Amino acid sequence: MKLNEHGIALRVLILAIAVASTAASAAAQAAGSAVSAEAKQRVQALKQSVAANQQKLKQYQWTEVQQLTLKGETKPQQQFMCQYGPNGQVEKYPMGQQQQPSGGRLKQKMIAKKKAEMQDYLRDVKSLLSEYLPPNPQKMQQAVGTHNLSLSQDAAAGIVNLTFTNYAQQGDQMVIAFDPKAKRISNINVNTYMGETKDKVSLMISYATLPDGTNYPEKTVLDLPAKQMNITTLNTNYRKLGM
Repeated sequence: MKLNEHGIALRVLILAIAVASTAASAAAQAAGSAVSAEAKQRVQALKQSVAANQQKLKQYQWTEVQQLTLKGETKPQQQFMCQYGPNGQVEKYPMGQQQQPSGGRLKQKMIAKKKAEMQDYLRDVKSLLSEYLPPNPQKMQQAVGTHNLSLSQDAAAGIVNLTFTNYAQQGDQMVIAFDPKAKRISNINVNTYMGETKDKVSLMISYATLPDGTNYPEKTVLDLPAKQMNITTLNTNYRKLGM
């Protein structure tokens, strides 16, 4: 083959590679656009579902049963009557006989101090988790815009898993299992941290449905390994206010 023929063949090969690369890039962009469009659609449906369901929940009061395990020791259960207050926050009222501190005055003082420290820590945890629950429409939309959202599907169960990363703080993750047909959440898993990443906070919530279609968190499991603390909460006996 002559030299000019080698040159023509080389140019043809380079052109073919360039065309193939452009086609692959276009295909990838098209696929990305399709995922992005589906993400927007699912998030929009989720936002509408959460907003409507929150209004339904405010019509109810319910019983919360809380089980604390601290450093491997199971503490006595606590029960609360719960309902939403005028400010939109859940109000809790203790039910049943409350455990009285035992021992002498010094021991009671030490117990009271440790209890206050734990309550302060749990108050901070509650404040942190309020960034995630109920799912915030603005934060979800922001995740779409910053590409901090991925989708996966469980076709057999008809569930879409929406995974939000860097949702409330850098390095966190929230996965919402959403049933787009029934328009309700199946479960939520949050992995975040208090101040430092070593102080992990893990929350798992399983949802159930009332006869009128209202979706509610039936069971929550809060794990705080840095404090060797685990809190399991069951919500039961939902009834409409005034009934």
